[in-house]
Amino acid sequence: MSEWTTVEGDAALPEGGVLPVDLDGLPVILVRHLGCVHAFENRCTHDGSELTGGHIEDGQLVCPHHGARFQLPGGAATCAPAYEPLTPIAARVEGGVIQLKDDRW
Repeated sequence: MSEWTTVEGDAALPEGGVLPVDLDGLPVILVRHLGCVHAFENRCTHDGSELTGGHIEDGQLVCPHHGARFQLPGGAATCAPAYEPLTPIAARVEGGVIQLKDDRW
């Protein structure tokens, strides 16, 4: 099991914000929805493109390329063209910073 890694200051991710970060070489997308920070592998399950530039709408992360939507907080795909959920990454806010842990394995 990996350790928690600081990736960004908490203030860098406002409510409704979407922010790409790097977790030891793994591209991750951070989103803040209803006060909570969520993290996912920065890869749309439709075609593998990055979710950077996406936005939150109606409680869903919207892919900027083809409009696939993923439910927050869990990352479940909610409409075509994506059918598979996003890969979640453990996230927490502690001491004014956002920390991630890669528990995918």
